Amino acid sequence: MLTLVLGGARSGKSALAERLTLSAAGNAPPLYVATAEAFDDEMRDRIARHRADRGPGWRTVEAPANPAAAIAAAADAGAVLLDCLTIWAATLMHLERDPDTETARLVAAARDLGRPVVMVANEVGLGIVPDNAPARRFRDVAGRMNQQVAAAADRVIFVAAGLPLVLKGPSFGAGEVAS
Repeated sequence: MLTLVLGGARSGKSALAERLTLSAAGNAPPLYVATAEAFDDEMRDRIARHRADRGPGWRTVEAPANPAAAIAAAADAGAVLLDCLTIWAATLMHLERDPDTETARLVAAARDLGRPVVMVANEVGLGIVPDNAPARRFRDVAGRMNQQVAAAADRVIFVAAGLPLVLKGPSFGAGEVAS
Protein backbone atom coordinates (compact mmCIF):
# COMPACT_ATOMS: atom_id res chain seq x y z
CA MET A 1 0.00 0.00 0.00
CA LEU A 2 1.22 3.49 -0.89
CA THR A 3 0.09 6.26 1.47
CA LEU A 4 0.65 9.98 0.93
CA VAL A 5 0.48 12.23 4.00
CA LEU A 6 0.06 15.92 3.14
CA GLY A 7 -0.09 19.01 5.32
CA GLY A 8 1.38 22.38 6.06
CA ALA A 9 4.51 23.11 8.05
CA ARG A 10 4.21 21.90 11.65
CA SER A 11 0.84 20.27 10.91
CA GLY A 12 1.77 16.91 12.44
CA LYS A 13 2.17 15.11 9.12
CA SER A 14 5.58 13.56 9.89
CA ALA A 15 4.48 12.29 13.30
CA LEU A 16 1.40 10.67 11.76
CA ALA A 17 3.48 9.18 8.94
CA GLU A 18 5.90 7.70 11.47
CA ARG A 19 3.05 6.08 13.42
CA LEU A 20 1.52 4.67 10.23
CA THR A 21 4.87 3.29 9.10
CA LEU A 22 5.56 1.66 12.46
CA SER A 23 2.14 0.03 12.55
CA ALA A 24 2.59 -1.26 8.97
CA ALA A 25 6.11 -2.59 9.58
CA GLY A 26 5.07 -5.38 11.91
CA ASN A 27 8.09 -7.05 13.47
CA ALA A 28 10.53 -5.99 10.75
CA PRO A 29 12.46 -2.75 11.15
CA PRO A 30 11.08 0.29 9.32
CA LEU A 31 13.23 2.26 6.90
CA TYR A 32 13.33 6.06 6.93
CA VAL A 33 14.36 7.54 3.56
CA ALA A 34 15.54 11.09 4.21
CA THR A 35 15.63 13.65 1.42
CA ALA A 36 16.92 16.62 3.44
CA GLU A 37 20.54 17.66 3.57
CA ALA A 38 22.13 19.59 6.42
CA PHE A 39 23.68 22.69 4.90
CA ASP A 40 23.65 24.74 8.12
CA ASP A 41 23.48 24.38 11.91
CA GLU A 42 19.72 24.93 12.09
CA MET A 43 19.07 22.12 9.62
CA ARG A 44 21.52 19.82 11.44
CA ASP A 45 19.57 20.48 14.65
CA ARG A 46 16.25 19.87 12.89
CA ILE A 47 17.46 16.54 11.47
CA ALA A 48 18.81 15.50 14.90
CA ARG A 49 15.41 16.28 16.49
CA HIS A 50 13.62 14.22 13.82
CA ARG A 51 15.94 11.27 14.51
CA ALA A 52 15.43 11.57 18.27
CA ASP A 53 11.65 11.82 17.86
CA ARG A 54 11.62 8.61 15.79
CA GLY A 55 13.49 6.75 18.49
CA PRO A 56 15.49 3.54 18.15
CA GLY A 57 14.62 0.79 15.75
CA TRP A 58 14.55 2.84 12.57
CA ARG A 59 17.15 2.39 9.86
CA THR A 60 17.85 5.64 8.01
CA VAL A 61 19.06 6.06 4.45
CA GLU A 62 19.94 9.55 3.25
CA ALA A 63 18.85 9.81 -0.37
CA PRO A 64 18.44 13.48 -1.26
CA ALA A 65 18.83 13.00 -5.01
CA ASN A 66 17.58 9.45 -5.62
CA PRO A 67 15.02 8.18 -3.11
CA ALA A 68 13.67 5.76 -5.75
CA ALA A 69 16.92 3.76 -5.53
CA ALA A 70 16.73 3.70 -1.72
CA ILE A 71 13.16 2.39 -1.87
CA ALA A 72 14.04 -0.18 -4.51
CA ALA A 73 16.81 -1.50 -2.22
CA ALA A 74 14.52 -1.75 0.84
CA ALA A 75 13.44 -5.38 0.45
CA ASP A 76 14.30 -6.17 4.09
CA ALA A 77 12.28 -3.28 5.57
CA GLY A 78 8.91 -3.93 7.14
CA ALA A 79 7.69 -0.60 5.76
CA VAL A 80 9.27 2.52 4.29
CA LEU A 81 8.78 6.18 5.17
CA LEU A 82 10.01 8.82 2.71
CA ASP A 83 10.20 12.31 4.26
CA CYS A 84 9.80 14.54 2.34
CA LEU A 85 8.75 14.94 -1.27
CA THR A 86 8.79 18.74 -1.07
CA ILE A 87 12.47 18.94 -0.16
CA TRP A 88 13.17 16.39 -2.89
CA ALA A 89 11.32 18.63 -5.39
CA ALA A 90 13.69 21.49 -4.54
CA THR A 91 16.67 19.18 -5.00
CA LEU A 92 15.41 18.06 -8.42
CA MET A 93 15.01 21.67 -9.48
CA HIS A 94 18.53 22.47 -8.29
CA LEU A 95 19.91 19.47 -10.19
CA GLU A 96 17.84 20.44 -13.27
CA ARG A 97 16.24 16.99 -13.44
CA ASP A 98 12.71 16.49 -14.75
CA PRO A 99 10.39 16.24 -11.71
CA ASP A 100 7.61 14.43 -13.62
CA THR A 101 9.96 11.68 -14.83
CA GLU A 102 11.64 11.34 -11.43
CA THR A 103 8.28 11.19 -9.63
CA ALA A 104 7.12 8.43 -11.97
CA ARG A 105 10.33 6.51 -11.14
CA LEU A 106 9.70 7.00 -7.43
CA VAL A 107 6.09 5.80 -7.61
CA ALA A 108 7.17 2.76 -9.65
CA ALA A 109 9.82 1.87 -7.06
CA ALA A 110 7.24 2.15 -4.26
CA ARG A 111 4.77 -0.02 -6.17
CA ASP A 112 7.41 -2.64 -7.06
CA LEU A 113 8.69 -2.94 -3.48
CA GLY A 114 5.75 -5.02 -2.27
CA ARG A 115 5.88 -3.43 1.18
CA PRO A 116 3.93 -0.52 2.67
CA VAL A 117 5.38 2.86 1.70
CA VAL A 118 4.39 6.16 3.31
CA MET A 119 5.43 9.45 1.70
CA VAL A 120 5.24 12.89 3.32
CA ALA A 121 4.78 16.16 1.45
CA ASN A 122 3.95 19.76 2.19
CA GLU A 123 0.78 21.12 0.66
CA VAL A 124 2.22 24.33 -0.75
CA GLY A 125 -0.81 25.49 -2.71
CA LEU A 126 -2.86 26.86 0.18
CA GLY A 127 -1.01 30.14 0.60
CA ILE A 128 -0.62 33.28 -1.46
CA VAL A 129 0.71 33.27 -5.00
CA PRO A 130 4.48 33.81 -4.71
CA ASP A 131 5.76 37.15 -5.97
CA ASN A 132 8.66 35.76 -8.02
CA ALA A 133 9.09 33.28 -10.85
CA PRO A 134 11.40 30.75 -9.08
CA ALA A 135 9.04 30.48 -6.10
CA ARG A 136 6.02 30.07 -8.42
CA ARG A 137 7.88 27.37 -10.34
CA PHE A 138 8.70 25.56 -7.08
CA ARG A 139 5.05 25.73 -5.99
CA ASP A 140 3.98 24.35 -9.38
CA VAL A 141 6.55 21.52 -9.32
CA ALA A 142 5.60 20.52 -5.76
CA GLY A 143 1.90 20.68 -6.60
CA ARG A 144 2.28 18.48 -9.69
CA MET A 145 4.43 16.04 -7.71
CA ASN A 146 1.77 15.80 -5.00
CA GLN A 147 -0.90 15.20 -7.63
CA GLN A 148 1.14 12.44 -9.32
CA VAL A 149 1.78 10.63 -6.05
CA ALA A 150 -1.81 11.12 -4.85
CA ALA A 151 -3.17 9.65 -8.10
CA ALA A 152 -1.03 6.54 -7.62
CA ALA A 153 -1.57 6.26 -3.85
CA ASP A 154 -3.96 3.81 -2.23
CA ARG A 155 -4.58 6.31 0.56
CA VAL A 156 -4.09 10.08 0.87
CA ILE A 157 -4.33 11.82 4.23
CA PHE A 158 -4.37 15.58 4.82
CA VAL A 159 -3.20 16.74 8.26
CA ALA A 160 -4.05 20.10 9.83
CA ALA A 161 -3.38 21.01 13.48
CA GLY A 162 -2.44 17.38 14.15
CA LEU A 163 -5.80 16.11 12.91
CA PRO A 164 -5.86 13.67 9.97
CA LEU A 165 -8.50 13.76 7.26
CA VAL A 166 -8.57 10.81 4.86
CA LEU A 167 -9.01 12.21 1.35
CA LYS A 168 -8.70 8.93 -0.53
CA GLY A 169 -8.73 5.26 0.36
CA PRO A 170 -9.42 3.36 3.54
CA SER A 171 -9.87 5.06 6.87
CA PHE A 172 -7.68 4.07 9.78
CA GLY A 173 -7.74 0.34 10.48
CA ALA A 174 -7.38 -1.65 13.64
CA GLY A 175 -3.93 -1.14 15.12
CA GLU A 176 -3.27 2.12 13.28
CA VAL A 177 -2.93 5.21 15.43
CA ALA A 178 -4.61 8.19 13.78
CA SER A 179 -3.72 10.88 16.28
